[in-house]
Amino acid sequence: METSSTHAIVSALTKAIVEHRLMPGSKLAEQKLATHFGVSRTLVRQALFQLSQNKLIRMEPARGAFVAAPSADEAKQVFAVRRMLEVQMTREFVRDITPAKVRALKAHIKQEKEAISHEDVRGRTELLGDFHVRIAELMGNPVLAQILGELISRCALITLMYQSQNAAQHSAEEHDEIVDAMAQKNADLAAQLMESHLNFVEQSLSFNKKIPTYDIALALS
Repeated sequence: METSSTHAIVSALTKAIVEHRLMPGSKLAEQKLATHFGVSRTLVRQALFQLSQNKLIRMEPARGAFVAAPSADEAKQVFAVRRMLEVQMTREFVRDITPAKVRALKAHIKQEKEAISHEDVRGRTELLGDFHVRIAELMGNPVLAQILGELISRCALITLMYQSQNAAQHSAEEHDEIVDAMAQKNADLAAQLMESHLNFVEQSLSFNKKIPTYDIALALS
Protein backbone atom coordinates (compact mmCIF):
# COMPACT_ATOMS: atom_id res chain seq x y z
CA MET A 1 0.00 0.00 0.00
CA GLU A 2 2.77 2.44 0.98
CA THR A 3 4.71 1.75 -2.22
CA SER A 4 1.67 2.21 -4.44
CA SER A 5 0.67 5.42 -2.62
CA THR A 6 4.18 6.83 -2.97
CA HIS A 7 4.22 5.88 -6.65
CA ALA A 8 0.86 7.60 -7.17
CA ILE A 9 2.17 10.82 -5.62
CA VAL A 10 5.38 10.68 -7.68
CA SER A 11 3.37 10.06 -10.87
CA ALA A 12 0.89 12.86 -10.19
CA LEU A 13 3.58 15.42 -9.37
CA THR A 14 5.78 14.36 -12.31
CA LYS A 15 2.81 14.72 -14.66
CA ALA A 16 1.96 18.15 -13.25
CA ILE A 17 5.57 19.31 -13.68
CA VAL A 18 6.02 17.87 -17.19
CA GLU A 19 2.66 19.20 -18.35
CA HIS A 20 3.64 22.68 -17.11
CA ARG A 21 0.92 22.85 -14.43
CA LEU A 22 3.51 23.14 -11.66
CA MET A 23 5.95 25.93 -12.37
CA PRO A 24 9.67 26.02 -11.52
CA GLY A 25 10.16 27.44 -8.04
CA SER A 26 6.73 26.31 -6.75
CA LYS A 27 6.90 25.23 -3.09
CA LEU A 28 5.68 21.69 -2.44
CA ALA A 29 4.33 21.86 1.11
CA GLU A 30 4.27 18.42 2.73
CA GLN A 31 1.05 18.98 4.69
CA LYS A 32 -0.83 20.34 1.67
CA LEU A 33 0.26 17.32 -0.37
CA ALA A 34 -0.65 14.92 2.43
CA THR A 35 -4.12 16.45 2.68
CA HIS A 36 -4.58 16.46 -1.11
CA PHE A 37 -3.63 12.79 -1.49
CA GLY A 38 -5.13 11.63 1.81
CA VAL A 39 -1.87 10.08 3.03
CA SER A 40 0.69 10.62 5.78
CA ARG A 41 3.48 13.18 5.54
CA THR A 42 5.91 10.25 5.71
CA LEU A 43 4.65 8.94 2.36
CA VAL A 44 4.78 12.44 0.89
CA ARG A 45 8.38 12.78 2.10
CA GLN A 46 9.30 9.49 0.40
CA ALA A 47 7.74 10.69 -2.86
CA LEU A 48 9.56 14.03 -2.69
CA PHE A 49 12.86 12.24 -2.10
CA GLN A 50 12.29 10.14 -5.26
CA LEU A 51 11.52 13.28 -7.27
CA SER A 52 14.67 14.94 -5.96
CA GLN A 53 16.66 11.92 -7.18
CA ASN A 54 15.21 12.54 -10.66
CA LYS A 55 16.20 16.23 -10.40
CA LEU A 56 12.58 17.36 -10.87
CA ILE A 57 12.51 18.98 -7.45
CA ARG A 58 15.14 20.33 -5.07
CA MET A 59 15.18 19.85 -1.30
CA GLU A 60 16.38 22.78 0.79
CA PRO A 61 17.28 22.30 4.49
CA ALA A 62 14.78 24.04 6.80
CA ARG A 63 12.84 25.37 3.79
CA GLY A 64 11.32 22.28 2.19
CA ALA A 65 10.82 21.05 -1.36
CA PHE A 66 10.53 23.16 -4.51
CA VAL A 67 10.00 22.38 -8.19
CA ALA A 68 13.48 22.52 -9.70
CA ALA A 69 14.53 25.57 -11.68
CA PRO A 70 17.38 24.37 -13.94
CA SER A 71 20.08 26.90 -14.74
CA ALA A 72 20.99 27.85 -18.29
CA ASP A 73 24.19 25.81 -17.92
CA GLU A 74 22.25 22.74 -16.79
CA ALA A 75 19.84 23.17 -19.70
CA LYS A 76 22.75 23.20 -22.16
CA GLN A 77 24.26 20.12 -20.50
CA VAL A 78 20.98 18.19 -20.73
CA PHE A 79 20.70 18.95 -24.44
CA ALA A 80 24.35 17.99 -24.96
CA VAL A 81 23.68 14.58 -23.37
CA ARG A 82 20.53 14.13 -25.46
CA ARG A 83 22.48 14.78 -28.65
CA MET A 84 25.12 12.21 -27.65
CA LEU A 85 22.46 9.59 -26.98
CA GLU A 86 19.86 10.31 -29.62
CA VAL A 87 22.04 10.80 -32.69
CA GLN A 88 23.57 7.36 -32.13
CA MET A 89 20.16 5.93 -31.19
CA THR A 90 18.80 7.13 -34.54
CA ARG A 91 21.56 5.32 -36.42
CA GLU A 92 20.91 2.11 -34.47
CA PHE A 93 17.17 2.38 -35.08
CA VAL A 94 17.64 2.65 -38.85
CA ARG A 95 19.81 -0.48 -38.82
CA ASP A 96 16.82 -2.61 -37.73
CA ILE A 97 14.00 -0.52 -39.23
CA THR A 98 10.78 -2.30 -40.20
CA PRO A 99 7.56 -1.05 -41.83
CA ALA A 100 5.73 -1.71 -38.54
CA LYS A 101 8.13 0.55 -36.63
CA VAL A 102 7.70 3.31 -39.22
CA ARG A 103 3.90 2.99 -38.94
CA ALA A 104 4.11 3.22 -35.14
CA LEU A 105 6.13 6.45 -35.31
CA LYS A 106 3.87 7.92 -38.01
CA ALA A 107 0.83 7.16 -35.84
CA HIS A 108 2.53 8.94 -32.95
CA ILE A 109 3.28 12.01 -35.08
CA LYS A 110 -0.37 12.07 -36.19
CA GLN A 111 -1.34 12.32 -32.51
CA GLU A 112 1.18 15.15 -32.04
CA LYS A 113 -0.33 17.13 -34.92
CA GLU A 114 -3.87 16.56 -33.68
CA ALA A 115 -2.92 17.84 -30.21
CA ILE A 116 -1.27 20.89 -31.80
CA SER A 117 -4.26 21.62 -34.04
CA HIS A 118 -6.60 21.40 -31.04
CA GLU A 119 -4.28 23.67 -29.03
CA ASP A 120 -3.91 20.93 -26.43
CA VAL A 121 -0.81 22.27 -24.70
CA ARG A 122 -0.56 19.45 -22.16
CA GLY A 123 -1.10 16.75 -24.77
CA ARG A 124 1.34 18.13 -27.29
CA THR A 125 4.05 18.63 -24.64
CA GLU A 126 3.77 15.01 -23.57
CA LEU A 127 3.55 13.64 -27.13
CA LEU A 128 6.46 15.69 -28.51
CA GLY A 129 8.69 14.38 -25.72
CA ASP A 130 7.36 10.83 -25.94
CA PHE A 131 8.32 10.62 -29.62
CA HIS A 132 11.97 10.24 -28.61
CA VAL A 133 11.20 7.67 -25.91
CA ARG A 134 9.03 5.76 -28.41
CA ILE A 135 12.05 5.22 -30.67
CA ALA A 136 13.95 3.60 -27.78
CA GLU A 137 10.92 1.46 -26.91
CA LEU A 138 10.59 0.25 -30.50
CA MET A 139 14.26 -0.72 -30.40
CA GLY A 140 13.43 -3.01 -27.48
CA ASN A 141 15.80 -1.12 -25.17
CA PRO A 142 13.95 -0.32 -21.91
CA VAL A 143 17.11 1.00 -20.24
CA LEU A 144 17.57 3.63 -22.96
CA ALA A 145 13.86 4.43 -22.86
CA GLN A 146 14.03 5.03 -19.11
CA ILE A 147 17.13 7.22 -19.34
CA LEU A 148 15.61 9.24 -22.17
CA GLY A 149 12.35 9.56 -20.28
CA GLU A 150 14.18 11.09 -17.32
CA LEU A 151 16.15 13.46 -19.54
CA ILE A 152 13.01 14.52 -21.40
CA SER A 153 11.20 15.17 -18.11
CA ARG A 154 14.01 17.58 -17.27
CA CYS A 155 13.80 19.07 -20.77
CA ALA A 156 10.08 19.73 -20.33
CA LEU A 157 10.93 21.78 -17.25
CA ILE A 158 13.75 23.57 -19.09
CA THR A 159 11.50 24.28 -22.08
CA LEU A 160 8.86 25.72 -19.78
CA MET A 161 11.39 28.02 -18.18
CA TYR A 162 13.27 29.20 -21.24
CA GLN A 163 11.33 28.67 -24.47
CA SER A 164 11.00 31.97 -26.29
CA GLN A 165 8.32 30.92 -28.80
CA ASN A 166 5.85 28.17 -29.55
CA ALA A 167 7.90 25.75 -31.64
CA ALA A 168 5.52 22.79 -31.31
CA GLN A 169 4.38 22.78 -34.95
CA HIS A 170 7.96 22.99 -36.17
CA SER A 171 9.01 20.12 -33.88
CA ALA A 172 6.25 17.86 -35.20
CA GLU A 173 7.28 18.64 -38.79
CA GLU A 174 10.89 17.80 -37.95
CA HIS A 175 9.77 14.51 -36.38
CA ASP A 176 8.05 13.73 -39.68
CA GLU A 177 11.24 14.43 -41.65
CA ILE A 178 13.29 12.23 -39.29
CA VAL A 179 10.91 9.29 -39.75
CA ASP A 180 10.87 9.75 -43.53
CA ALA A 181 14.68 9.48 -43.55
CA MET A 182 14.48 6.42 -41.30
CA ALA A 183 11.95 4.80 -43.63
CA GLN A 184 14.37 5.34 -46.53
CA LYS A 185 17.05 3.59 -44.42
CA ASN A 186 19.21 6.69 -44.72
CA ALA A 187 20.99 6.55 -41.36
CA ASP A 188 23.27 9.53 -42.06
CA LEU A 189 20.38 11.82 -43.01
CA ALA A 190 18.19 10.64 -40.11
CA ALA A 191 21.01 11.21 -37.61
CA GLN A 192 21.73 14.64 -39.10
CA LEU A 193 18.05 15.60 -38.89
CA MET A 194 17.84 14.41 -35.27
CA GLU A 195 20.85 16.52 -34.33
CA SER A 196 19.42 19.54 -36.14
CA HIS A 197 16.07 19.02 -34.41
CA LEU A 198 17.62 18.97 -30.94
CA ASN A 199 19.74 22.00 -31.84
CA PHE A 200 16.59 23.86 -32.95
CA VAL A 201 14.78 23.11 -29.70
CA GLU A 202 17.76 24.31 -27.67
CA GLN A 203 18.27 27.42 -29.80
CA SER A 204 14.60 28.39 -29.42
CA LEU A 205 15.16 28.84 -25.68
CA SER A 206 15.57 32.28 -24.19
CA PHE A 207 17.70 32.15 -21.06
CA ASN A 208 16.69 35.59 -19.73
CA LYS A 209 12.97 34.85 -19.51
CA LYS A 210 11.19 35.59 -16.22
CA ILE A 211 9.31 32.59 -14.85
CA PRO A 212 5.84 32.68 -13.25
CA THR A 213 4.86 30.35 -10.42
CA TYR A 214 1.61 28.52 -9.78
CA ASP A 215 0.03 27.37 -6.54
CA ILE A 216 0.24 23.62 -5.94
CA ALA A 217 -3.49 23.27 -5.16
CA LEU A 218 -4.33 24.76 -8.57
CA ALA A 219 -1.76 22.59 -10.36
CA LEU A 220 -3.09 19.35 -8.90
CA SER A 221 -6.80 20.20 -9.07
